[in-house]
Amino acid sequence: MLKRVGDEISPDDGARVLVERHRPAELTDEKLQLAAWFPLLAPSAELLRWFGAMQRRWPLFRRRYLAELSEPAREEPLIWLHQLAANEQRVTLLTDAADPERSHAAILRDLIQGVRKPPATSGPVRAASGRMQARKPRP
Repeated sequence: MLKRVGDEISPDDGARVLVERHRPAELTDEKLQLAAWFPLLAPSAELLRWFGAMQRRWPLFRRRYLAELSEPAREEPLIWLHQLAANEQRVTLLTDAADPERSHAAILRDLIQGVRKPPATSGPVRAASGRMQARKPRP
């Protein structure tokens, strides 16, 4: 499920997960009732500036955001989100976007629900395939 950060809290929300880089200052953790906050799963500032909520850019935004999710720094938060979704009956992703259905949160929702294939190097793919192993340090 997707919601805007300031939307009313419901018992149907399940685990509430913030997927924005910054928490709105006026909303405390207590008010948000967060199960988790994954700021590294938010799109880069550059990508958000480029997108500017221009709907004609949505397909390319989605492609670029998925490319960002394949970055090594985002692997661990993706694994955590995937595991949280696997362990909870319902997860609600919270975003500050004006249109949550045309935001990175919708892409993340599709990933954890299996609607879209995650980037090949991301955590959910490895977690689902059982290939999660400790990485050996590179020489």
